[in-house]
Order: sequence, then C-alpha cells, then structure tokens
Amino acid sequence: MLVHGFVCNRGLWNPWMHRLRDAGVPYTAINLEPVFGSIERYAALVDQAVQRVTTATGVVPVVVAHSMGGLAVRAWLRDPTHAARVHSVVTIATPHAGTALAHLAFSKNTRQMRPGGPWLQALQRVEAESPRPPFTCYFSHCDNIVFPASHAMLAGATNQHVPGVAHVHLAFHPPILDDVMSRTWA
Repeated sequence: MLVHGFVCNRGLWNPWMHRLRDAGVPYTAINLEPVFGSIERYAALVDQAVQRVTTATGVVPVVVAHSMGGLAVRAWLRDPTHAARVHSVVTIATPHAGTALAHLAFSKNTRQMRPGGPWLQALQRVEAESPRPPFTCYFSHCDNIVFPASHAMLAGATNQHVPGVAHVHLAFHPPILDDVMSRTWA
C-alpha cells in the first residue's frame, strides 16, 4: 500500500506501481484529500486502503509512505488494533518530529507538522501506549523539506540514512525500492 505526501497524489508512485505490477505484487495507492486538510482525516483513507488490500489478497499489507504520508499512517496506527493489520511500515523522508519548514506554512496539515507542536506531541503520547508494527525510516541529510535530518527518524525504528539524496528524489531512489522489494515480497 502506497501513501504519498504533502501536495502530491498517488501518481507519485508510478515508478513503484510499474515495478510492483511487473513483479505480480498486488498494491493500492491512495490520494490524501483534501490536500490542505487535517492529517486526522487521512487516517480514514489509510484504513479503507488497508481493508481493500487485505480483502483482495488475504494478506496484511506492507505500507510505504513518503513524507507527510508517514504521519497519516501513524495517525491511523493510534488505534491499538491497527498494528496487527499491517505487516510493516516503511517511511521515506517523513517528518516524524516535524520540519522547520512547517513554520512558514499555514494549512491545517502543515501546522500539524511543526516541530514540538501540539499535534505531534499528542500523537507521540498516544503512540507510547499503543503497539506498533516494525518501522523502517529512510532519511537524508540532503533532504530540502524535512530538516533537521534527525526529524525523519523514529525511535524504535530501523532508521536508514541515504546520503546525498533530496526529499522527493528519495521516493525514486532505486536502492530504497530494491530494499523494500527484497524484504517484503521475497
């Protein structure tokens, strides 16, 4: 299951979808709407997609999320029953601890991505008491959207540094796709 980030749509995942289709791996990619809405609303979209994939395949999905999409997945995982509904979660350039850039924007979802902000603090409090599936978080010191780089890391996750790759390019970085394919579909 593929979840895009801020001001993108499911088309971000076209290279992934072609590779998954060629490998015979079932998938779905969702649109997070409304574009400038609350990350809270996106949790319902994540839930619907997880249900679709599970119903169609009989297998719990691996969730791959870019940027803000990873926060939508974490918002969905606040329900303690949801952790068992996914195999694992891979985030790519997700502002797990927010991003300094969010201080310059004023949409509902960008305000929620402010470091130390009330939304992120509330999410972290709930997560401390909820089970979580295995997470792998890819991040880069060259990320021009999520900074500082440590904000794309998540405590308890396998945090993978990708040197020299910018924010959007991380979603298309072949070693990330290769790694996800080898670990989750083999």
